[in-house]
Amino acid sequence: MTRRPPRNTPLNPFQPYGSFLEQERSALGSIVTSGTILLTNKECPWRCVMCDLWKHTLPETVPLGAIPQQIRFALARFETRPTQIKLYNSGSFFDSAAIPLADYPEIARVIGFARHVIVESHPRLIGQRALRLRDLLSGSMEVAMGLETIHPQVFPRLNKKFDLDHFERAARFLSVNGIALRAFVLVNPPFITDDAEALEWTVKSAAFAFSCGASVVTLIPTREGNGAMERLREAGLFTPPRLSTLEKALELALNLRAGRVFADTWDLDRFSNCPGCLEGRRERLNAMNLSQAVSPPTSCSACGASA
Repeated sequence: MTRRPPRNTPLNPFQPYGSFLEQERSALGSIVTSGTILLTNKECPWRCVMCDLWKHTLPETVPLGAIPQQIRFALARFETRPTQIKLYNSGSFFDSAAIPLADYPEIARVIGFARHVIVESHPRLIGQRALRLRDLLSGSMEVAMGLETIHPQVFPRLNKKFDLDHFERAARFLSVNGIALRAFVLVNPPFITDDAEALEWTVKSAAFAFSCGASVVTLIPTREGNGAMERLREAGLFTPPRLSTLEKALELALNLRAGRVFADTWDLDRFSNCPGCLEGRRERLNAMNLSQAVSPPTSCSACGASA
């Protein structure tokens, strides 16, 4: 806790801390408009080593009715009504201290137009609350879980408070109950400082997620910003990924041909040291996200790189 920078304040419990529209390839292969709403709520009870999402949370549970109001606030500001809704809350949707169970019916009513709804959760909270939400929704449902890595020495050090058996059991529960699974996998997690090794375990982790029944794997470049990651970098235990590493990870994971793979392009400039090719490489990643095929590399005369 003492290593943490301050939270982002002030946060309004009746407004999301962020929302945006994006395009995403659906399970059917069509390109749909997805509305992501970053809900303001109580901090997650777990303390994952690499997480900085607590900066957008509150120290207490939001009032009853606040979460549906946040969703209405975001929807009113979208330029168009999205086909798909992502309700991400910097933790677990099924944590009753974060999202009050009594709000589920109103949440489902407010997003009743959505054909597909994605929420996020810790594997150990997958259970009856997930079925409650599923039964209230008009469309299909998906749960995103942070797998991060299956590296046998690294995974236990991330302080995730679950093991791979927990992940497999949660994945099986979702599958049996007709709920899709999305897995988050880190590119260059802490405690792996060699790019080649990091790539190897990124692909292995994606393959494991698909073997558990995931229909989507999202590759997330590990970021600094929570205090702990800066300390690990200073100690030589963390090397932030380069943009080329994220690009190669997406290529290799797509070549598994086991499900959809998306590269997270949020704050992509953090991982680039050449403004001359950043936008071209961002466009390439976005194109591969939508096409699910490897695009030709982007050459750069400024830095001499070829992605």
